[in-house]
Amino acid sequence: MMNHIWAGMIILGIMGGLTAAFFGNASGNALGDLLQEFLKAAGSATDIVIGLAGMMCFWLGISRIMDAAGLTAKMAALLTPLFRVIMPEVPAGHPAIGSITMNMAANMLGLDNAATPLGLRAMKELETLNPRHGVASNPEIMFLVINTSSVTIFPISVFLYRSKFGAADPVDIFLPVLLATSCSTLAGFLAVAAFQRINLLRLPVLLAFGGLLGLVAGVFVWSLYAGAAMASQASLAANGAVLLFICGLLVFGLLKRVKVYEEFINGAREGFRVCIDILPYLVAMLTAVAFLRAGGVLSLLLSGIREIVEKAGLSADFVDALPVAFMHPFSGSASRALMLDVFGTSGVDSLAGHIAAVMQGSTETTFYVLAVYFGSVGIVRVRHAVTCGLIADFAAMTAAIVIGTMFFG
Repeated sequence: MMNHIWAGMIILGIMGGLTAAFFGNASGNALGDLLQEFLKAAGSATDIVIGLAGMMCFWLGISRIMDAAGLTAKMAALLTPLFRVIMPEVPAGHPAIGSITMNMAANMLGLDNAATPLGLRAMKELETLNPRHGVASNPEIMFLVINTSSVTIFPISVFLYRSKFGAADPVDIFLPVLLATSCSTLAGFLAVAAFQRINLLRLPVLLAFGGLLGLVAGVFVWSLYAGAAMASQASLAANGAVLLFICGLLVFGLLKRVKVYEEFINGAREGFRVCIDILPYLVAMLTAVAFLRAGGVLSLLLSGIREIVEKAGLSADFVDALPVAFMHPFSGSASRALMLDVFGTSGVDSLAGHIAAVMQGSTETTFYVLAVYFGSVGIVRVRHAVTCGLIADFAAMTAAIVIGTMFFG
């Protein structure tokens, strides 16, 4: 599947650029601009990996201390009943369970710098159970889709961008984001379960969903009391939790007579090797996205949707936010730039501005996560991972439009 998707993105982008250059109103250097976007994207991949290397080394070093102190095994044992249902191929107490749990917790707190290294470590541990190297296993697909669609409780970065653009209430998107990302997680999880024929009507799964629902409800009640101070309180809670965790882990490790420094160094070495493995996959995906964007394909699609909506007699105000929806599965940085563009052109407190912010905070970037996570373990055949990831994305973006219109329309 990825062979056709990747090649199709590049071919569509090039054909769009050629059409604009010879038959449209593009400048005479349109093809040169297209090539420059490609070269810039290849350079951006290298910059991303270099920027990721430090955090990768740090968090994999911390994870190595967790292993040596026995905390990863304890977490795995606690969650084994749930993972026996949703990932039956993963043995009870396997270290991957602890890493997956830490990754999901970091995603919920909006801590991308911590979530990515922990997620890559989880993927490497799942790969040790994969009987077919280069082909995504069922547990790896389940983890990838949960990761790309995971519930985000504190979209702190979106709060900050809205504040910088002068939003009257930067955190008023909190509940819509929580609802939209919950829709995304549910849709992605159900899609994978359908492909893998997992029976979800079992007690561990029902308890997990009940716990997640309780968490969402508790955070919602807290948001009502926090009001305008929610952004600062959320940032304090998330960052404080991480710092206390690191401090507590080191104290616990020393009490267990773990050689914390040596273990950290060994984990950090592993992190650097992971970054090298990621680079080719990231170059491939980012350059394909660059061709698609620079070739004008997304702009053409947007114009067609606007015309259809207007002919149907409906309000097309939300259409201005759709570039974020189209780009988000491919590139987080590009969709963030488009969100900021919507803030600047339509207004941060406009309907389009609100919907764009909800879209940005609702899911991870499917193709970027796929390239990075699967690339780190050499997977080239992704099976149903893309389909399920895009189902989660579609659910999130549809929910963002519907919920955003209900709240801010």
